[in-house]
Amino acid sequence: MWATNLKILGVTIGTIALYTLVANVIPQIESEVPEELTFTGEVSAAELVSAGEELYAGAGGCTACHGLGERAPNLLTGEGDQGPIGARCGTRVEGEDCKTYLHRSMVEPGAFVVPGYQPIMPDVSRTLSANQIWAMVGYLESQGGQVDVTAADLEAEEASAEDPATGSGAALAATTDPQELLNQMQCLACHRLGSQGQEVGPPFDGIGGRRDAAYIRGSILDPAADVSTGYEQFAGVMPTNFGERLSAAQLEAIVDFLAGQQ
Repeated sequence: MWATNLKILGVTIGTIALYTLVANVIPQIESEVPEELTFTGEVSAAELVSAGEELYAGAGGCTACHGLGERAPNLLTGEGDQGPIGARCGTRVEGEDCKTYLHRSMVEPGAFVVPGYQPIMPDVSRTLSANQIWAMVGYLESQGGQVDVTAADLEAEEASAEDPATGSGAALAATTDPQELLNQMQCLACHRLGSQGQEVGPPFDGIGGRRDAAYIRGSILDPAADVSTGYEQFAGVMPTNFGERLSAAQLEAIVDFLAGQQ
């Protein structure tokens, strides 16, 4: 009996040691986490624009696609015979003013896709707070246009977020269900799995037959390390902060799931 118990104890300790080793060897990619913004009811346009500019150029990750004129529309300078985004945003969708268009483009990016570009924009409410999104709207309006984002917009969004029936941008749930995680992290906005998703990046279908678990894990943590052939034009689109947004258990759940897609 004691020998059997000793074997069980050995297996238990070995399993714990293995998972501890995996958690410790996973490289944590340095990435900037968007800092929450707190504004008073007297927030000025200048304060919003300043905060939005910092997000746009940094933690918001916007420059990975916008500004190049290849993956997504150029926002800070003219595109074709048009001016910067603040000068043209009010004419994009009939009946939508600039502020409405910019905000909806961030939280409902598939509602209107500029002709000539693919629908690769994620819903930024998954990673940015309501205040951060409105600050970005103010900054983009300032690029050739008039900033009309006010404290009223922030207050209305805050009230909406407090209502579970209308709130958005919920934090990542503490789940290890891989398919739920793929949805929450918006992976299917760029990768195809069965009948879902887009083929901006390599499809998940059959990925386990093409790549091993170590490669899949590395591609999640450091997507720029090895860009798949045929997808070079989308290099830099995939966020680099999954190492911070996912726990070790969540990451391994996704890796195991994808490695099993034969």
